Amino acid sequence: MRSATLAALLFPSLAAAGPLDGLERTLASIVDCASCHAALPTFKSIAHLGDAAFVKTITAACIDMQIEDRDVCEGAIRTQGPILAHDLRHFALGGQTATRFCDAVFGMCTPPPVNEYTVPFPRPPPERPARFRSAGRPPFRVMHFSDVHIDRQYTVGAEANCTKPICCRDYDGRPKHVNAPALPLGNRHCDTPTKLVDSMLQAVERFGADARFSLFTGDVIDHAVWEVSEVGVSRDMQTFSDQMAARLNAPLFPALGNHESAPTNSFPRNTTEHEINSEWVFNAQRASWAQWIGEEATDQIRHHSGSYAAMAPGTNLRIISVNTQYWYKQNFWLYDSDDLQPDPNGILAFLVQELQAAEDAGQRAWIIAHMPPGRGDVAHDQSSYFDQVIQRYKNTIAGQFYGHTHADEFAIGYSNYSDRSAATAMSIAMIGPALTPMSGNPAFKMYDIDPDTYEIMDARTYITNVSDPNYHLHPTWELLYSARDSYGALVPALAPNASLSPAFWHNLTEVFYKNDSAFQAYIAHKPRGREFVRRPCVGACKNGTLCEMRTLRSGVCATASGPVFRLPGGHAQFTTELESCEGHGIGHIVRGLLAKLSPQAGQKANVEPVPQNDDHSQAVLWV
Repeated sequence: MRSATLAALLFPSLAAAGPLDGLERTLASIVDCASCHAALPTFKSIAHLGDAAFVKTITAACIDMQIEDRDVCEGAIRTQGPILAHDLRHFALGGQTATRFCDAVFGMCTPPPVNEYTVPFPRPPPERPARFRSAGRPPFRVMHFSDVHIDRQYTVGAEANCTKPICCRDYDGRPKHVNAPALPLGNRHCDTPTKLVDSMLQAVERFGADARFSLFTGDVIDHAVWEVSEVGVSRDMQTFSDQMAARLNAPLFPALGNHESAPTNSFPRNTTEHEINSEWVFNAQRASWAQWIGEEATDQIRHHSGSYAAMAPGTNLRIISVNTQYWYKQNFWLYDSDDLQPDPNGILAFLVQELQAAEDAGQRAWIIAHMPPGRGDVAHDQSSYFDQVIQRYKNTIAGQFYGHTHADEFAIGYSNYSDRSAATAMSIAMIGPALTPMSGNPAFKMYDIDPDTYEIMDARTYITNVSDPNYHLHPTWELLYSARDSYGALVPALAPNASLSPAFWHNLTEVFYKNDSAFQAYIAHKPRGREFVRRPCVGACKNGTLCEMRTLRSGVCATASGPVFRLPGGHAQFTTELESCEGHGIGHIVRGLLAKLSPQAGQKANVEPVPQNDDHSQAVLWV
């Protein structure tokens, strides 16, 4: 029986009303998780009409409700819509996958409780773990940059204040009257021009002339998610690698971002019953990165879904690069089965394998990846299982490094989340700021690393100020702050020769609770400039931000719809969790439809209260 006929038999009311009218009525009825579940049969029925019908219906609603310009609606839904339709045809109503789907797509449900699963480890922890002691030798330097989001179509003179999610492009030919012409080094409504990339790499080369190596934690591709293609993504990855190779003297260890795919965020699991796969992404990754990571690690990319491990030259440090996109809620391929899959594509198993090898060899290890594992856009199951791995190998892991949030921040992992203290702080993650001007001043980080323990001695952030009158003529990169200089004096327990340990960062959060001036200075560092902070972060904003500092496991903080501090950038009518990372794809469009057709649901999808100490606190979101 043809799917259209089957859908008409199963859902006669939809057939009578028409898919578009039925869809809009259904969206208007969604106000909470229960009503989202009740709405899924309508979406399933449209999906059973076929991918083309599903795309046509969602696109018509997007255009009808003016969520985005017509070309954005058409492009984003044409590429990402078939994934949602595929999901809807494969999961059962009322189950965990349906709840996760409502959470990820509509922002309406709290994720279900974490399923019990014990990560298998080859061996128990050693009775006498290796002890890594500093000999007091001078530290070496490591550079860290992330979320460059390079727009290869950036056009000087194009309109910088347009109606698209990103501007500074001649989309349909330049209009006769340009109100805000794009300048050479970018704009708050635009992604990164090539000239700004060159400027950053020159600064990295200058400040890190003696760096041992560099880290790049993902997201090369721009935010025009409605226009991405396999050919374009592969080409842009290679072009950026060529730029880095021409500038950087030291080796580079990269990680894969969620934008390194077409459609954006699209990483099918190896259990997905579909002709689409991510092999082309990994081929592009291997071609771009082989020059730095070596033959063995390049081969690992193919067999471990974009993950690899390699030794940093001249050290006893193993760099483990993990593809966390299989844990990302906006990777909609994660909802195409009701089968419990605790370790999609074996990413955790690979991480365990490499950490065990490091432990056996008496090495230390760094984990690098794009997405911090403790935020609201991470699947709770996989985040919890990742935490098991960190607990098991806490003696081996000397540091973790991420991007994705576009903010300059940190997060602490604990051995006991019921007792988060300096004594239980066991791991520290540095989250690198973005280059794209959409989310603040362009920035990168530099670390001083102890050569014996491979722990961080200092973390410095460098920026170029887009508000400087000479920015577009002669951009100046300068030190914004040193963590040791700015924060060390606030934590008296920090000895002159001590590392910035997890305990140090926990003690700093204790200071932030009591010293609001210090906390607001930290807030100003997140977008890399005080001028981007629209108002003080107080009450719920402060409590939520501090909670996020104190977790590397999602679900610990009561922020059901994500982070609680607004970064600058973006100009859409409807903003949701980490729009700066997701882009204006189909998830944004569906939630935008919900906000217009069901304002009560739109408000719920945007803001969930976090624990607060007063009755006058405020909660704001990322853009």
